[in-house]
Amino acid sequence: MPYNETDIIRGCLEGERASQKQLYEHFAGKMLGVCMRYAKDRAEAEDMLQEGFLKVFQGLSKFKGEGSFEGWIRRIMIYNAINHYKHRSRKFQEDLDKENYDAVYHDNIIEKISAKEIIALIQHLPEGYRVIFNLYAIEGYSHKEISEKLSIAIGTSKSQYSRAKQFMQGLLAKHYHILNEPFEEAR
Repeated sequence: MPYNETDIIRGCLEGERASQKQLYEHFAGKMLGVCMRYAKDRAEAEDMLQEGFLKVFQGLSKFKGEGSFEGWIRRIMIYNAINHYKHRSRKFQEDLDKENYDAVYHDNIIEKISAKEIIALIQHLPEGYRVIFNLYAIEGYSHKEISEKLSIAIGTSKSQYSRAKQFMQGLLAKHYHILNEPFEEAR
């Protein structure tokens, strides 16, 4: 059966299992990708995905048809990932401030790796760094918005983003066996 967004939404609102299944199957792959960036591993990402879809189905009547339906679902997945993180880690700032990474940052190293490798590297970030990195670098939220969503200071968001970049640089340097070697500057 071809995907017809209006019919699927209507069917889901009426509690039709076939419509719910079709909606899930249509968006699960993309939304798992969103969850993978926030999770430490695939199992956690799958948990986030399931929780997120429950929220999608429970809140479907709130979708007013304004903007992209996929974007609406994506926002639910991101907020779910943030809430998932908040519930597990009440000591956000304290835990992050204990970490100190002094790697040298080289912008052009990113050009050398695949998207799959980047996702794997993001998953190796300490949890708080991973959340801020995703929200700022990938989702495009400002540090002010991040500070409001996570109930932290703007300066904390900025410093943790900087530390996340340094941590990733260290991981990349180890992966490519280039620790402490300078890169040629991009021209």
